[in-house]
Amino acid sequence: MCTPKMKGKNVIVTGSGTGIGREIALEFAREGANVVFHYSRSAAGAKAGVDEAVKLGVKAVALPADFSRLEDVLRLADDAIKFLGSIDVLINNAGITFNKPFLKVAPEQFDKMFDVNIRAQFFLTQKIVANMLGRGGAIINITSIHGLSGAPEHSVYAGTKGAIIAYTRALAVELAHKNIRVNAIAPGWVTVENYFKAVPGFNLEEARKTAAEKVPVARYGNPIDIAKIAVFLSSEEAGFIIGQTIVADGGTTAMMSLISDFRHESSAKFGMNYL
Repeated sequence: MCTPKMKGKNVIVTGSGTGIGREIALEFAREGANVVFHYSRSAAGAKAGVDEAVKLGVKAVALPADFSRLEDVLRLADDAIKFLGSIDVLINNAGITFNKPFLKVAPEQFDKMFDVNIRAQFFLTQKIVANMLGRGGAIINITSIHGLSGAPEHSVYAGTKGAIIAYTRALAVELAHKNIRVNAIAPGWVTVENYFKAVPGFNLEEARKTAAEKVPVARYGNPIDIAKIAVFLSSEEAGFIIGQTIVADGGTTAMMSLISDFRHESSAKFGMNYL
């Protein structure tokens, strides 16, 4: 029987009441880690996750924090350290999104997006890194393919996700010699609970059909796809990976937008006159 990759490690996963964050926290628990589940509004999901984790034989707790309030963020760090004793892995997953035409974005909307998605993450990481000094650790920042390619009405959200990619690189270089590894994951289309709330008429059958036509791998992502990458990047197996953003999008950003249907051989015959 294989030894769990993260046995005995202490992990905090922000935004782990639902979706990708919750699955990441559970995957760490399956791999033997003690886990702090953080939530802002999804208390029931986080507490149910704790129950699942405890059944696996690890320590777990659900802690609240409003990421638009810096005092809440710093308290979360203190409470997580108090519960676990020390932190080996920080998964910065918490974030918010919204879409609105560029000309209609209000300053308060801009400020809240950057407060939650960047400011909170930055200062939480600062406090956790102080705890990691002398022992080492791993930090994984969850960004998005919105930080790598453009989509209408997502200028503010994309700005925060691009900032995560840039600050991941810089922080990774600064901390690598302290044995603290920093990397990021950029998920593509991963179906989570929010889709059913945000997209009118969203259902899994239509989603499967759309993904089969639009995503090169012919499916949408699932939270476990991202969770397994997070565990890998946090493990010693990824010890030489520093400052990278791992794109997990089924080939979405690898595909040119102007090509013909990628599922069939092209009818175009470029270069026929000289090759």
